[in-house]
Amino acid sequence: MKKLFFLVAFVAASIMSYADGPRAIGGRLGYGAEVSYQHALGESNMVQLEVGCPGFKAVEVACTYDWINPGGLDVPWDKRGDWNWYAGVGGAIEAPFNFAGGFVGACGRLGIEYNFWFPLQLSLDIRPTLGLAFNSESVAFGYDLYYSGIGLGIRYKF
Repeated sequence: MKKLFFLVAFVAASIMSYADGPRAIGGRLGYGAEVSYQHALGESNMVQLEVGCPGFKAVEVACTYDWINPGGLDVPWDKRGDWNWYAGVGGAIEAPFNFAGGFVGACGRLGIEYNFWFPLQLSLDIRPTLGLAFNSESVAFGYDLYYSGIGLGIRYKF
């Protein structure tokens, strides 16, 4: 489990160091709480890394590569600030606090965000996860729609 965690952290750090772009850090609340980091890779892509406690029962690390306004479908808005929608794919690992098992899977993301004219960002997204749930006795296909599913994010942009 430690090797997988370090591999995910290494890949995420490598992707984030690829391009120097705008970043945002904050939190995401849903059925639990997460620390969220967002790193822009140009104007139309970003990487999101989140570490949290889904349902306050486990530790989870999720990383997604997201496309901003995919297909050129912008959200029409002519006021201060700007709206974006995004969709992406990635991976997640999860371990309960007693480390008696875990979950490894692929995740998707679909969301919308509002970037204020000052350094604040609000977002609402869903991040369903499908993969393998395991413990010392068995391995089974599992999904995680509620623990890390819908979340409201607030981030400081820098």
